[in-house]
Amino acid sequence: MGRKSSDITILGGASAIPESPDKAVLERVANPHADTVYVARFTAPEFTSLCPVTGQPDFAHLVIDYVPDDWLVESKSLKLYLASFRNHGAFHEDCTVAIGKRIAKLLDPSYLRIGGYWYPRGGMPIDVFWQTGKLPAGIWLPDQGVPPYRGRG
Repeated sequence: MGRKSSDITILGGASAIPESPDKAVLERVANPHADTVYVARFTAPEFTSLCPVTGQPDFAHLVIDYVPDDWLVESKSLKLYLASFRNHGAFHEDCTVAIGKRIAKLLDPSYLRIGGYWYPRGGMPIDVFWQTGKLPAGIWLPDQGVPPYRGRG
């Protein structure tokens, strides 16, 4: 976590999908507007992981909102980190919360929330929400825009 933005290793070159989330490198860059309070959002509508029991794929629509302080998550490293879950067996709750915690640890943002809107398995969707920090007063935080399950898509 003590790295500077000049320590970026992934951006600007070819990159393979990491074998697992533990092996994925998640990088950060300096926030050029650290003096401004704002929300940044990442949406991953095709997130995939594996059921740890059956090995079958699970699919989710992830929405990550955060209010950065000194650091921003570098988007290519985030994409590769999320893609590393494709061969990772974990329950919906574990995937969603682990992603939120890893980003929060890397960035130490004022506020971060993640919504994991999981497609049904066995007829029941499991939506998972986690947040950390306090939303600054007066900040506009839009709805995550994912409707309750009714044949999402």
